[in-house]
Amino acid sequence: MPDAGGRPMSAFVRGSDRLKSLLLALFTGLAAPAVAQDSPPARVVSMNLCTDQLALMVAAPGQLVSVSYLAVEQAVPPLAEAARALHGNRGLAEEIYRLRPDLILTGPYTAMTTVAMLERLGLQVERFPLLPSFDAIVEDLRRMGRLLHREERAAELIAQFTRDRETLAARIAGQPQLRAAVYSAQGWTAGAQTLEGEILAAAGLVNIAGELGLGWGGFLPLEALLLADPDRLILGRADGGGGGREGHSQARALLAHPALRGSRAFRAGAASNDSGWICGTPYVLEAAARLIEELGR
Repeated sequence: MPDAGGRPMSAFVRGSDRLKSLLLALFTGLAAPAVAQDSPPARVVSMNLCTDQLALMVAAPGQLVSVSYLAVEQAVPPLAEAARALHGNRGLAEEIYRLRPDLILTGPYTAMTTVAMLERLGLQVERFPLLPSFDAIVEDLRRMGRLLHREERAAELIAQFTRDRETLAARIAGQPQLRAAVYSAQGWTAGAQTLEGEILAAAGLVNIAGELGLGWGGFLPLEALLLADPDRLILGRADGGGGGREGHSQARALLAHPALRGSRAFRAGAASNDSGWICGTPYVLEAAARLIEELGR
């Protein structure tokens, strides 16, 4: 946009103006008023894909006013549909501030500079650790229920999650434990101590990453994967399981390698991850159930 002299306004100047408006708010006390602890928050904003989905499941109608822009494409389908009705934020401090939230939800590493500025403005920010385990899902739902004053709704979700977990365990009881590997772009594999690893275990599969000393995951050369000779393969999608369009890239070329395509595990029927694998929500059990079906167990 040109200035008064006809010269284009630089991105630096525009950014400086935004920073000035935030600093003005900080020093003149214009931040959104705090809500009494006994009142449920009425304008909740989530800045992280995983807190987006937890909040969409727990919040009362109208309580959640904005989620991250990623929720529309990368949330599980039912929640992505709900996200389309909300403002999709990009985690910018001025953008979040103008929404006048009385509660901001985020993950441990989401837009840390933005989060620090919003806290200095006096806004309530709640960081979720988003640990990669099924047990952590229960704790995150319980905490979300407390923050949104929706304890009853959270309790319902936890009870259903517990029942579904027991049903899935009964489904795979007595079946032989096949060895499996998650294999993604550039040869990345998920370890047993990850959310993907928990999904494999819930489907009755043994993650070979543990045998190879990759408890938290890591890069696995194709040769090492072939030598490990897993029974089944789960290939990472080009969109990271987010439901976007598949595509080809140099990083994914390894997944089309003839040696991989000719392996025993691939010929047995390779599965793929999806949006249910990304975040710790009750939908991980649906992901595990789909995996069981895809692998013909």
